[in-house]
Amino acid sequence: MNQDRPTRVRIAGTAGHIDHGKSSLVRVLTGQDPDRLKEEKERGITIDLGFASSTLPNHITLSWIDVPGHERFVGNMLAGVAGIDFVLMVVAANEGVMPQTEEHFHICRLLGIRHGLVALTKCDLADEMSLGLARAQVSSLVRGTFLEGAPMIAVSSQTGEGLDALQEALAIVAESIPDRPHGELFRMPVDRAFSMKGFGTVVTGTIFDGTVRKDEERMLLPARSVVRVRGIQRHGAAQTSATAGQRAAINLVGVDVAAVRRGDVLVQPNSYQPTRQIDVQVELVRSAPTLSNLSPLHFHAGTRECVARIRFHDGRRALQPAETGFARLHLDEEVVVLPGDRFILRRFSPLETLGGGTVLDNHPPRLRRKQGMAERLSALLQPSLPARVAMFARDYTAGCEAALLVPRVGASVASILDAADHAQLRRMGPQRTWLISSHHLEVIAEQVQSVLSAFHREHPMLPGAPRETLRVQAGAGVPPALVEWILTGDPRFRTERDLVRLASHEANLDAPEAAVARRIEMSFLDAGFAVPAVEEVLDQSGIDAARCRTLLQLLIREGKLVKVGPHLVFHKQVLGNMIRMLAQRRGQRFSVADFKEWTGVSRKYAIPLLEFLDRQRITRRDGDARVVL
Repeated sequence: MNQDRPTRVRIAGTAGHIDHGKSSLVRVLTGQDPDRLKEEKERGITIDLGFASSTLPNHITLSWIDVPGHERFVGNMLAGVAGIDFVLMVVAANEGVMPQTEEHFHICRLLGIRHGLVALTKCDLADEMSLGLARAQVSSLVRGTFLEGAPMIAVSSQTGEGLDALQEALAIVAESIPDRPHGELFRMPVDRAFSMKGFGTVVTGTIFDGTVRKDEERMLLPARSVVRVRGIQRHGAAQTSATAGQRAAINLVGVDVAAVRRGDVLVQPNSYQPTRQIDVQVELVRSAPTLSNLSPLHFHAGTRECVARIRFHDGRRALQPAETGFARLHLDEEVVVLPGDRFILRRFSPLETLGGGTVLDNHPPRLRRKQGMAERLSALLQPSLPARVAMFARDYTAGCEAALLVPRVGASVASILDAADHAQLRRMGPQRTWLISSHHLEVIAEQVQSVLSAFHREHPMLPGAPRETLRVQAGAGVPPALVEWILTGDPRFRTERDLVRLASHEANLDAPEAAVARRIEMSFLDAGFAVPAVEEVLDQSGIDAARCRTLLQLLIREGKLVKVGPHLVFHKQVLGNMIRMLAQRRGQRFSVADFKEWTGVSRKYAIPLLEFLDRQRITRRDGDARVVL
């Protein structure tokens, strides 16, 4: 039936040396052949990832990922184990621990896998001494790790010995594994892409986060191709949806299979963003050589593989075997990762695993000279979502929109806003989606206060500073809207129309300044429409031009004088008389000549006055004439 199955699913992966029987074991456990390539069947070895499924007696469905064991195909192996819930370590009882046994085990440990068991295969070919030696070698290898004390079961795919015990152990392990925490925004690294006749492009992978449904729109990164989900299959059955922790085959419309490759990531649109720089914590295995600054490396995360160079933080020049340190990885290709994702580093020659670690920041801030990173990155090792949101919001000194943090944390805007409240970030703006720390908000407010204080010292007679002046001087990179939010919400400031002042500021004129201001006002009142030029008033004021200009601006701000043009000022009483005269002619059509006759002004003043009246909607231009409104 084409419906979703409410069964519990766990993803199991094999790991181990070449020819130790991984594929044979999966075949007898599932009844399905994980080797799908012609070359694999001809050569008898696994080259690429194989897939199968089985249902345990406790009704848990296992999605099996069978990985290649040959050292040449460890890159393929890494693409398979990235999303597994537990590992079945396979060691041939007649050979014991081999090089790829150790490498695969370290890869699983470095990827954060915490559950598993060990199958000692080919026990029909081993005597008691060989079997005991294999057990001892495995015990030594896993001592102090997640596999210490795990079930270790001798089996034979040929005779069936131990298979029932292995099935029981698999059921117990699968039952004990808690559901992994997953993000809410859909993300599935692609481990295989192929074309199916009658359907087109199909991609498969383990869903890391979120849910996908039939007919939904998705995006392939890093190419940013928008696609539609035509169909979904899980374990060979058509489904209407698939969710985090499950493997799925997804039929896509809108992209050719040639444009999809392993390592691409199918995501929810407008969520994740590819990156080429990440801050990480790195751990080297004991057998690794010293790792120096700028060393070229193979980087593996999810199903992605690319080349990276490492640069250690805080002046560190190298990392020693078994050491842990903080670093920034510079990648030669874009990758899609989230904080908390695990990765593996391998050297170029010889091809071997050096170590791995955890992504701490997928879009790190630009490094500044002598900037210490240890404290910051230590805080990002195991943070909650509120702590991570608070940390990343502080990277933006003027704050940021919550949507900007979506690709950095892999959470929706709603979840980020909720986390911001728990982190006690300030939320500003009409929708309260602008996030800023209290510290950064106070720094900007103090800068605004400093600008206003300087303005008041320089212009003590003015009631306030123009808003635009304040926006320009508030600080580089501070959005004007943020300045507005501060001005309207901070009791230290007062806004009056287009002016801003400190709450403590009062414009005061001493007696001589008040007398000059009165003389300036009367000169315009007495002049009527034959007003003097502004420069003439400044020259005749008896005080320096700067102070006189301030007084003139003060009179304009108070409304006693009205600025009609760039260099033309009238007394408000004169203009009031003119407007009252025009009101008696409401609806009348008139010319410039009529206006000159009514007011007695020359054309020099008539045109600016008429344009002023148009702006004030007292008159309206109609061709060469005007109409009184």
